[in-house]
Amino acid sequence: MSPVFPMLTVLTMFYYICLRRRARTATRGEMMNSHRTIESNSRTSPLNAEVVQYAKEVVDFSSHYGSENSMSYTMWNLAGVPNVFPSSGDFTQTAVFRTYGTWWDQCPSASLPFKRTPPNFQSQDYVELAFEQQVYPTAVHVLETYHPGAVIRILACSANPYSPIPPAEVRWEILWSEKPTKVNASQARQFKPCIRQINFPTNLIRLEVNSSLLDYYTELDAVVLHGTKDKPVLSLKTSLIDMNDLEDDDYEEKDVCGMDSLNKKFSSTALGEGPNNGYFDKLPYELIQLILNHLTLPDLCRLAQTCKLLNQHCCDPLQYTHLNLQPYWAKLNDSSLEFLQPRCTLVQWLNLSWTGNRGFISVAGFSRFLKVCGSELVRLELSCSHFLNETCLEIISEMCPNLQDLNLSSCDKLPPQAFNHIAKLCGLRRLVLYRTKVEQTALLSILNFCSELQHLSLGSCVMIEDYDVIASMIGAKCKKLRTLDLWRCKNITENGIAELASGCPLLEELDLGWCPTLQSSTGCFARLARQLPNLQKLFLTANRSVCDTDIEELACNCSRLRQLDILGTRMVSPASLRKLLESCKDLSLLDVSFCSQIDNRAVLELNVSFPKVFIKKSFT
Repeated sequence: MSPVFPMLTVLTMFYYICLRRRARTATRGEMMNSHRTIESNSRTSPLNAEVVQYAKEVVDFSSHYGSENSMSYTMWNLAGVPNVFPSSGDFTQTAVFRTYGTWWDQCPSASLPFKRTPPNFQSQDYVELAFEQQVYPTAVHVLETYHPGAVIRILACSANPYSPIPPAEVRWEILWSEKPTKVNASQARQFKPCIRQINFPTNLIRLEVNSSLLDYYTELDAVVLHGTKDKPVLSLKTSLIDMNDLEDDDYEEKDVCGMDSLNKKFSSTALGEGPNNGYFDKLPYELIQLILNHLTLPDLCRLAQTCKLLNQHCCDPLQYTHLNLQPYWAKLNDSSLEFLQPRCTLVQWLNLSWTGNRGFISVAGFSRFLKVCGSELVRLELSCSHFLNETCLEIISEMCPNLQDLNLSSCDKLPPQAFNHIAKLCGLRRLVLYRTKVEQTALLSILNFCSELQHLSLGSCVMIEDYDVIASMIGAKCKKLRTLDLWRCKNITENGIAELASGCPLLEELDLGWCPTLQSSTGCFARLARQLPNLQKLFLTANRSVCDTDIEELACNCSRLRQLDILGTRMVSPASLRKLLESCKDLSLLDVSFCSQIDNRAVLELNVSFPKVFIKKSFT
């Protein structure tokens, strides 16, 4: 071979590296000029006119603030034309996710983070939107009406959700990605990120959000997809400039998602003998293992190809005791699980949240994986894993005898009868059933047999008929319970609260937000304060009956209180809040939004006296 060709290859690689370096160092003005250049160089003929469309349907989402039986504050408000924009403020006709800020990470119910989570994966929630026509995207506009800035990633899917024929291949491509950034203004805005081109038409768009830097709940009104029916043609000059608008993280993230090539990356057949292993031969085995613990999963896969010694280390099951596969949801499939299987015999923590949808993971593939890797499993995260069915839960109950932590949040396609199998997991300490179809009979069985439960989430479980019966069983059987989420449970009364307060004295966290049947006049909130001195978080959101007496009882009895939400009450005065703040020295979050007796002046005075407390007040 002529020596010219290797030299050309080296020059090409050098040119590519220079382009990436320029992307990192380009000024904001240069990048804006790049955007304008792309727009001016797009050759769009009249026959390929731009199509502008709003979302036709909300296909899937991970959480929402609203109820399953209404439209207020739900993700379903993202379908169709704007309801609120360009107005700013808190409106029930918008889409709102369940959490904001870092408060939820500071609660007793918060789970420990997984090791080896890539730093460029910071998504907390998502929503998927279907549009009428498939187009090549040229722009995606998000209409944000309150506390904008949560959207950090926009993706497009090759699958048509309205096609009667299942696609042979499903691809997800990142249109735009950015690290979480603080937006100081809370007013409405039309968010118009500069998206990259993809080589397939789409009518399925996914928004991923991170609300950790927000001061309050973000509210989204609509999403607009711009695109052309035919693929736009860009000049070479435009393509190169467009490259500069992409961050390194975009390339890394795309590469990180390549889980379908795990078998190639782990293969040791291509390893050469090599002269030696460098200084790694002189290091103790345990030290090399410790060093490799800092690598992400794809980096571990790449390193396995370098030499036989490192291949041995990278394939050691001890490297996979904590396995977080959620960041790779876009490509994870049965083949990926099959290739990871021999290395996961000692896995203890496994995160498969968001994975397996649209046929990526089959019931058979999941079952094969758990039969080999489930014996040591202690924690299993399966949030929004819609491939799950009753067989999967039966396999979990049989193959995971040591399981203590099970998250089925938003697995709303699981049939009610599937939850009966959870009762076999007698060692459970944490169970998340938020937005599932668990029924009362199955839940009573779970509570009866899983007496070691310490954390239980039943938020938005609309199939439960009588929450007083559930509360009575919790009080009788779950004496070790520390956190309980009853968000939007529709019919719990003071009787159920009495059973909880007397039977679960260790409770540190209780969410009774949007529980309309609880009335302060019955003494239920005062009882909670007197009988649960360890309370650190108490949410009484949208309960208009909370009064000064309840606040004063909390001040007298719950000195460890850190978070209190009394949004919407009409009966609480600034004087009682001052008593609370003086008694509860660790209080960090106090939400008094829409509390009619608490005006701006009162909030300002409390902020001056107690500067360490985040006091949230909203009016509109």
